[in-house]
Formats: sequence, C-alpha cells, structure tokens
Amino acid sequence: MEMRKVAVLGAGLMGHGIAQVAAQLAKYEVNLRDVKQEFLDNGMKMIRDSLKKFVDKGKISEEEMSETLDRIHLTIDLKEAVADADLIIEAVPENVGIKKSVFVEVEKFAGRNAIIVSNTSSISINELASAMHRPERFCGLHFFNPPQLMKLVEVVRGTETSDETVDVVVEAAKKMGKEPVVVKKDSPGFIVNRILIPALNEALYLVWEGVADRDEIDKAVRLGLNWPMGPLTLLDSVGLDTALAILEIFQSELGDVKYRPCPLLAQMVKAGLLGRKTGKGFYDWEKK
Repeated sequence: MEMRKVAVLGAGLMGHGIAQVAAQLAKYEVNLRDVKQEFLDNGMKMIRDSLKKFVDKGKISEEEMSETLDRIHLTIDLKEAVADADLIIEAVPENVGIKKSVFVEVEKFAGRNAIIVSNTSSISINELASAMHRPERFCGLHFFNPPQLMKLVEVVRGTETSDETVDVVVEAAKKMGKEPVVVKKDSPGFIVNRILIPALNEALYLVWEGVADRDEIDKAVRLGLNWPMGPLTLLDSVGLDTALAILEIFQSELGDVKYRPCPLLAQMVKAGLLGRKTGKGFYDWEKK
C-alpha cells in the first residue's frame, strides 16, 4: 500500500510536530485538522517557527521550508480531512472518551482501505479499537516530544491488528525519518513510559521523603545516568497532570503497588502546578 496523503487530527503540542515531519521528511500531502481555526493557526505558527530554526541552522533551505508549508492543508471539517487520506493519525487530548468518539466519526468518512493510528502514550490500543468497525486496520503510533527531533516511535499492535497494518505503519514511520520499534502486545505505557514513568515517580518520592533537594536529584540523574535533563525537569516538560494520569492507568490495569502515584504529585496537580504548560511546577518556567 502506497501512502500519498496523511490526515493528522489535532494541531496541538504533538499534532503540529507530526504534521511537520510527515510533510517535511516523508513529503506527504497532509490535512491538519482541529476543532477551531485558532488551534490550527497556532499549530501552523509552531510549524513555521520550527522550520525557521532548521533554516537558520542550515539544516534545510528556504525553498524546502516553503515546499513543506505548501504540503500542509488546514481544515476544521473532519470529513474533508480524512475522506481521501491513506493514513489517519489521531493526536487529540489523552482522554479515552474523546479518542473513541473521534474514531467513531472518522470511520464514517474514511476510505475502507485507510489505516488509522493513535498517538496515545498510555491508553490501551485494544480499548480504543473496541469503538471501531475495522480494528485490523488500527494500531498505536506513539511519537515522542518533540516529534521534529525525537527519532523513536512505538508501533503498538492491538489484538486484532493485521500484519499488513503493522508493516505499512512501520514503513510510513521510516519515511518520516523515525526509528520504529514494534510493541508486540498491548500493555499500558508500551515500552518507554512503562520504564520512564515509575522512574519519575521514584524521583518524586525522593523529594517527598526529604532524601535530597530538587537540584541535587536532577544533577545526580543527569550526571550519573547521562540523561539530557533531570527527572524533575522532565516531569515539568511532560506535564505533572499527564504523569499522574499515566500512573493511575498503570495502577488500575497492572494492579501493582509500585505504580502508586507519589502524594506530592497529586498535591501539585491539585494546586495547578503542572510544569511548563502552566508556567510553574518544580521550576518557574516564566523566569526560565
């Protein structure tokens, strides 16, 4: 199956970056859809800013930037976005109800041969597939933030996902400049978040128990484990609310005490200290 046109549903933090790599590297025609024009305009601004940085660094030419932007088409009409798309990438908020309702609508308008994927980082692929008439043409395609720079994608197989679907999605990911890994079995958090989120939670417990201060914990992990940023800085970047939601899914589905969210995390989320997205978390991002 040859991919020519991609639809990206959601122009936010992840969606705009996915649309960019699909248009820039794979040279797909991309329909970028969101529910409000202002969201689309903001997404395109982020794409332009990202491409401009590549131009300034000599990674791409002004002509390549212009050609990439020309391949991205904005719409608030779901039918227009997906009707002729070969690959439909869902990147809406990390809420199972919202995602399922989107898939129900998408299947009304998408072609029978279209492959639909979810960029979910934690929600069960099988649960999402339960809302679909053609689950064999559905799988997870989890990009990492920012999609323009991070090489990894997780291709997550559901119970009914066909081999052909996995093969096509893997090849599409490679065309987008990614290094795909296939997750053979649907499991909460897939590979990376299954390892990462409990580690971040453990860093929270170190703060909660008074074992070490914020800066010392971040410094220790950066220098001792060679992470590009410390765990508390990373939590601020991911969003503390997102980390809490993933831990709650782990605890619910895996039922192990080791996934119990640190009380400090719940307290900070209640206080609206979510990290970079709100300006304050463990660090003051307004000052940064």
